[in-house]
Amino acid sequence: MPILVMKFGGTSVANLERIENAAKKVQKEVDRGYDVIVIVSAMSGETNRLVGYVEGTSKLYDAREYDAVVASGENITAGLMALRLQEMGVPARSWQGWQVPINTTSQHGSARFMSIPREHIDAKFAEGFKVAVVAGFQGISAEGRITTLGRGGAGTTAGAFAAGLSAGGR
Repeated sequence: MPILVMKFGGTSVANLERIENAAKKVQKEVDRGYDVIVIVSAMSGETNRLVGYVEGTSKLYDAREYDAVVASGENITAGLMALRLQEMGVPARSWQGWQVPINTTSQHGSARFMSIPREHIDAKFAEGFKVAVVAGFQGISAEGRITTLGRGGAGTTAGAFAAGLSAGGR
């Protein structure tokens, strides 16, 4: 099956209605015969809200904990998107960056991609899913810690998947 990479930013998934609209676009591509990797951002404003929680909790700056907190916005969106697709009858599953795995450098807050093992993606589709919903903006370091890629990281994630899989993009 051909694989298509689609990316939905924060405004496109800002609320449940917009997540449903995005899911309908994904469903159309599945109906056209594609396996789809969907990269999602956090819902609009969510990352800023999470950053505020970090700043309000501690004056200490531990970049590892910062990344663990701010990456959670994308995780929520990925789960909601997968649930919506399942409700529509589309075999979908969400994955966080560490589950794929999206291997990155250890620079928390500004990590860079190292690799996305193709065999792991192929294995996920071999399980019968038509859609892999991946939390953008994040990965995992060699030390096993969640890393974030900095603002705009979901777009970077989508580009890395498209390039690494020689997939189309929308």
